[in-house]
Amino acid sequence: MAEPRQDSHGCGNCSDLEEDKYSDDDFETSKLGTKEYWEEAYQKELETFKDIGDVGEIWFGEESMNRVLRWMQKAKIPEDAAILDIGTGNGAFLVELAKHGYRNLTGIDYSPASVELARNVLQAEGLTDVTVKETDFLNCGGELAGFDVCIDKGTFDAISLNPDDNKEGKKLYVHTLRDALKDSGIFAITSCNWTKEQLLERFCEGFEFVQELPTPSFQFGGRIGNSVAALIFKRVR
Repeated sequence: MAEPRQDSHGCGNCSDLEEDKYSDDDFETSKLGTKEYWEEAYQKELETFKDIGDVGEIWFGEESMNRVLRWMQKAKIPEDAAILDIGTGNGAFLVELAKHGYRNLTGIDYSPASVELARNVLQAEGLTDVTVKETDFLNCGGELAGFDVCIDKGTFDAISLNPDDNKEGKKLYVHTLRDALKDSGIFAITSCNWTKEQLLERFCEGFEFVQELPTPSFQFGGRIGNSVAALIFKRVR
């Protein structure tokens, strides 16, 4: 695990060579990157929720939501900010955002079972004003635009693991993200596959690095690293 880089300025320019170095050869593809896997997983979680009311797994745990929420409150993100939860899963983050007073919320997922589960979870919480849509982030046809904040906990990871041309998928993700955000809009990403340095390289065009959020660290072989990276970016022209 690479040691965290200390600079806190913009990313600068990245060449195709740098992009390839950081993005495509670090780990193998996996079924975790397929729509079929997630549809099956969320179908099981949906059935469990209907049976016993269990919302299922919270990706990266509750602390992953709390650290982003703490940053949003410290940064004074307005309660009426348009917020997009990319790959909403069971909608747990939407619930937490709503409980913290945010009221212009949209969640998307390409899994129909995920969307149904999220809607059921939100309804059970009495949150009827949250929008959840079945949308493939990489194939949304310009449908997503005008957001002040976009949040990703694991969706970019899954796209990176897709056996079907994940290199193109990662490029398309960045393009779609730029289109979805307003100028100076905020992007918060949590990843267990990519290091801070790799994320800085991937999002170096059209984004400015703002801050790294603290995540649990470990020491191995005399070096300190993090199993999860959580970064904040700002959309720039």
